[in-house]
Amino acid sequence: MKRWLSLLSALALLMIMTACGGQAESTPTAVAPPPTLEDTAVNPTTTAPAATATLPPPPTIAATVTNTPEATPEATGLNLLTAADFGTDRNPLTGELVDDPTQLQRRPLAIKISNAPPGFVRPQSGLNSADWVFEHTSEGHITRFTLIMYGNDAEVVGPIRSARLIDVELPAMFDAALVFSGASTGVNQRLNASDFTERIVRSNDPGYYRTGEDKPFEHTLYGRPEIFRQGLETLGLNTPPNFNGLLTFTSEPPAGGTPASSVVIDYQWEVVEWRYDEGDGRYYRWAAGEPILDAITGEQVSAANVVVIAPFHVEDATICEQITNGVCTHLSVQIQLWGSGTGFILRDGQQFPVTWHREGRNDLLTFTDADGNAFPLQIGNTWVQLVPTWYVDPVSLTE
Repeated sequence: MKRWLSLLSALALLMIMTACGGQAESTPTAVAPPPTLEDTAVNPTTTAPAATATLPPPPTIAATVTNTPEATPEATGLNLLTAADFGTDRNPLTGELVDDPTQLQRRPLAIKISNAPPGFVRPQSGLNSADWVFEHTSEGHITRFTLIMYGNDAEVVGPIRSARLIDVELPAMFDAALVFSGASTGVNQRLNASDFTERIVRSNDPGYYRTGEDKPFEHTLYGRPEIFRQGLETLGLNTPPNFNGLLTFTSEPPAGGTPASSVVIDYQWEVVEWRYDEGDGRYYRWAAGEPILDAITGEQVSAANVVVIAPFHVEDATICEQITNGVCTHLSVQIQLWGSGTGFILRDGQQFPVTWHREGRNDLLTFTDADGNAFPLQIGNTWVQLVPTWYVDPVSLTE
């Protein structure tokens, strides 16, 4: 049976009213750089300073599960990985042991990967090698990926495309270097003014190359992570990351879940689906009814955890991403991945309601259950589906 998850109409109305209110009030938000997280309201009852007062509070996705988890994760009897279990040879982003501990002594890479048009970009290279992948709308309804590559490296990644405003946040979150093909003037200004500007690997740096394929030029840029890291090493920047926060992992399913054999997300330009395989306990990705593959191995893209959340999406009137006949047809979208909000996580064939958190700019994205206890991820990679707040009924789950 399908259960439809609706973004509350009241929240959508609040987002529109807040973003499009009186011009005098909304102008500071559009003109100023994204606010610092310490100054941003993390819930509707927190009062933000005047410069950020027009930013809406983080949204929620209506929960479909009302089961209350045990008081604490420990009370479930689960064998949780603790800080002591990580040592020097366990990846803090996946909970996996690594063969070579020196892999964890290097800088994570946040790599921008194209997702459209499908005929020119698929299969992409490197999707299954990333520890985390974020899918988000770039402009209109078209989506794009940011790969967080740390515990593993792919020989090549691509097609590499341009950055968006979300990429002002993700490198800070993972203490990563940013790999991308370029950006609009406004996004470039934000990146150049960021706290990780020295870690930006630009498209004229070593490691990028063109495939020479007979396809539109913008879909032919690829890169070699090993060479990107060599360039960072030369600059003294290929250093171990400082992750602010600790993710929780267990190989055992926690309590409080309900069956979820698949999740469908309608991004309007394309329908994405994750289907659970009981044989190996992983979710496999489909799009437009076709299996999505990694070009390196030919294997279908899969994830141990699928996170679905809807932080507020607000158009930035000062940054144009697409101009047609001299007219801006698509503004840049700021995905406000800070503060907290609700959503759900799929793991082990079950759906779990969670609250996501990112209180500080350099904090990892973490999750808690209904009682405020850390929610444990399954050991392995994680895909995060960022759903626009202006979508209505975009997500369906199948038991």
